[in-house]
Amino acid sequence: MEKNTAELRPGTELLPFLLPVLATSGCAGLIYEVVWFQLLSLAIGSTAISLGFLLAAYMGGLCLGSIWFPRLNLRDRHPLKIYALIEFAIAVCGLLVLVGLPYVNRIYIAVAGYGLPSLLLRGFVAAVCLLPPTVLMGASLPAVSRWVRSTPTGACWWGLLYGANTAGAVLGCLAAGFYLLRVHDTVVATFVAAVFNLAAGAAALLIARRSPAEIIAEQHTADESKTFGDAPAEPAPAWPVFVAIGISGATALGAEVVWTRLLAMLLGSTVYVFSIILAVFLAGLAIGTAAGSWIVRFGDARRALGWCQVLLAAGFAWSAYMIAGSLPYWPVNPMLSTNPWHIFQLDMARCLWAILPPTLLWGASFPLALAAAAGPGRDPGRIVGGVYAANTLGAIAGALATSLVLVPWIGTQHSQQLLLWLAVAGGVLLLGIEVTRRRTYSEWPAIALAVALALGLSFTVRAVPGEMVAYGRLMATRAGQSKIVEMKEGRNSSIVITEWPAGERELAVNGHVQATTAYYDMRLQRMVSHLPALLHPAPRSVLGIGFGAGVSAGSFTRYPSIRRIVVCEIEPVIPPTSDKYFGEENHHVLRDPRTRIVYDDARHYLMTTRETFDIIASDPLDVFAKGTAALYSLEYFEAVKRHLNPGGIFTLYVPLYETDEATIRSELATFFAAFPHGTIWANTVNGQGYDMVFMGTLEPMRIDLDQLVERAGRPEYSQVAASLLGIGVQSPITLLGTYAGRRADFEGWLRGAPITRDRDLKLQYLAGWGINSRLEDRLYRQLIAQRQWPVEIFTGSPERRQELEYAISTHSGF
Repeated sequence: MEKNTAELRPGTELLPFLLPVLATSGCAGLIYEVVWFQLLSLAIGSTAISLGFLLAAYMGGLCLGSIWFPRLNLRDRHPLKIYALIEFAIAVCGLLVLVGLPYVNRIYIAVAGYGLPSLLLRGFVAAVCLLPPTVLMGASLPAVSRWVRSTPTGACWWGLLYGANTAGAVLGCLAAGFYLLRVHDTVVATFVAAVFNLAAGAAALLIARRSPAEIIAEQHTADESKTFGDAPAEPAPAWPVFVAIGISGATALGAEVVWTRLLAMLLGSTVYVFSIILAVFLAGLAIGTAAGSWIVRFGDARRALGWCQVLLAAGFAWSAYMIAGSLPYWPVNPMLSTNPWHIFQLDMARCLWAILPPTLLWGASFPLALAAAAGPGRDPGRIVGGVYAANTLGAIAGALATSLVLVPWIGTQHSQQLLLWLAVAGGVLLLGIEVTRRRTYSEWPAIALAVALALGLSFTVRAVPGEMVAYGRLMATRAGQSKIVEMKEGRNSSIVITEWPAGERELAVNGHVQATTAYYDMRLQRMVSHLPALLHPAPRSVLGIGFGAGVSAGSFTRYPSIRRIVVCEIEPVIPPTSDKYFGEENHHVLRDPRTRIVYDDARHYLMTTRETFDIIASDPLDVFAKGTAALYSLEYFEAVKRHLNPGGIFTLYVPLYETDEATIRSELATFFAAFPHGTIWANTVNGQGYDMVFMGTLEPMRIDLDQLVERAGRPEYSQVAASLLGIGVQSPITLLGTYAGRRADFEGWLRGAPITRDRDLKLQYLAGWGINSRLEDRLYRQLIAQRQWPVEIFTGSPERRQELEYAISTHSGF
């Protein structure tokens, strides 16, 4: 029997109070997402494929939950009480994931291999960890929507609830990126999210006590069963709506993949930049959802949904032009301020200007789809769940296809064009079906004109400028000074080769120069290799972390005893490109029969390989780049030790430029915690501090200077001598003159410095905070001021010791 409307209306005054409940839930959901992705990427890797598995598992769970829940026979239960139980269960799952992940990680490392079985295992691990909580998250919106009957205004409220949830996600994104993980760690962040879930559940129970099990939202018309517009007699098919909202999800996530990649390149790939980009994208969705929820009160939802997709052509064209044709040329020098908040405000403004317009249209699409699918007597849970599932399924397909297939295949420019055409196709499909069904054929000329304009707009999408790939946030100060020789867009990174008028060549990755043929940079790249290879009596096997220009790996080819060189590189386009442009400098190491390239995330490879090495030389991206801190954690250094043979040596490149004191102290403290016998070595530019090499050994280091000089002077070491001479090193003693200290020298200075751990990658937040620092020489002077002569490290004849003392006293060593 139909319930009396008068009995149902009293609960409507509580509807606005449900909005902050959904916002709180959304905030918790984004905190979980950030934490889980950070922790799981440490286990299964951070390649595009691994991140694809994480995304598929996370969003797949949302999709499954939205499909599964409405099919449960729970109509006799109060929807808000069920929703509260879901929130409580999410909190429990969130805590269980936090507790269980270390055990899952150990099992994964113990059984992980290579090839297809390894990929399947990565997907299984992601599913085991993420599906239980995300299925519950996906069920939450259909559960709460059952409280509001399916009417035009009811559909409007469904959209508002979704918008509130998305608005909360904006807050969660910013809270996690700028506070919880910067000041605290993943444990604290998880507990905060769980508290938010519990609070949302408790608030829902409180509202449930004061309201009936179903309410009818206040109407703007007297007829509560009236649908949108003048509906024809025949019922409208639902499948075009689901197809359109699925395509909308695909284009939204595909565009997010491309624009996040390009904006991170332009603004600097710190954790803060990624948080800002995601927050702006979500904010646009939330605002658009609110606008769409208002529009459905007065218009034809199906037509509005179709035109939203067609209008996305203009949104794509706007964002593509702003990112590739406008923002890179703004006369903005981010180095003018060392205050990170000034830079964050500028980054926020640029992101809002570039990507907000199209996100408004994607946001409006969701409530329009809800209204288009709604109808009298239909189950709100099934309507909301179906639309949510279609949108999420499309989002999964769009994100995976764009990141794994389209960008490495046709590049970001043509990927955006394809996504633009796909969005228009989705809109035209829905509009065409509506025109045919309603027999309003006079609308075809307008649709045809819109399609023609959209196709024209697609040809305005520009390729990303090579200088942006080369210099990123510093493009305004370096544009026009060098020549772009070649640019490639790979699955994980974009790279560019530049050449300066003096003939120096550079390899830049994702907006930051990684290697050059400049004299000081060649010294550093070869120091990473020559220091351990000279000090090890007879190295036979080497692992290089990061190929870069190949100079570090190539330096090992000069040593007669080395039989195996394994180089782990995450981006497949880098080694062949470097071989083409840096082959002379890297001795064509890629073609050397001793060399084997492993295309994988370096941490994942090191954690899962069974191989051990005499030398591990690490030349990763700068630590401020999101994710790189995983190669500076205590757990990672302990894994390095496990893969060193007895007498093995580990070297790590560490920049002093774009670094502040808090960052370098944390790096040193963590390194010395793992390698108590470690030492540091400095590379200078004209006697000024620039970057360093950390060197760790399993046993206390003993260097016999006379033996070292004698070994380096043998005929079979002639190629080694030539390589050293190329960077101004006349003898091994000159190279040892770069010695800058050991653990005992810095104990007072490092007291209280945070140790970087897998559960607390605070280092990437410290590094991103100090990215505009210009303290390289000051930091270098602080370090060498505390350096003491290490009597027990260097031994040999008085003449050799005196020669070394002089080399060290000159600070530069060259």
